[in-house]
Amino acid sequence: MKAVIQRGRNASVTVENKVTGEIDNGLVVLLGVTHEDTEEDAKYLADKIVNLRIFEDEEGKMNLSLKDIGGQMLSISQFTLYGDTRKGRRPNFMNAAKPGPANELYESFNSFVKDQGISVETGAFGEMMDVQLTNVGPVTLILESKDR
Repeated sequence: MKAVIQRGRNASVTVENKVTGEIDNGLVVLLGVTHEDTEEDAKYLADKIVNLRIFEDEEGKMNLSLKDIGGQMLSISQFTLYGDTRKGRRPNFMNAAKPGPANELYESFNSFVKDQGISVETGAFGEMMDVQLTNVGPVTLILESKDR
């Protein structure tokens, strides 16, 4: 699994002109699933992201986690994270998992985050989505479950 995480404020996702998820303060997570991913990958990334110390403490140092600040998560599935652009000019998405298994692992990830007491808002799996966010910092990180 691959996740692009951004510290976000005033973030939302809209599908067919309807807001399906929004947060005031926390993380926006774009999550991609590949063929070899398992529930363990989803659990690992959920735990890593929720406890990653990327929010400022009273001294301005990145020392607090999403849990510490009582933040929320806006979780958005994004198969294009597994786009391969090494050849030609058009990405191929053969490394992205098929929709059925990808959606199951995306939902598992969201459940693992919720199990840690974090409020999770979502987009709509497989739909065209408009994402808006104020990236605070800006802080943007890329995590992969296979890099552990």
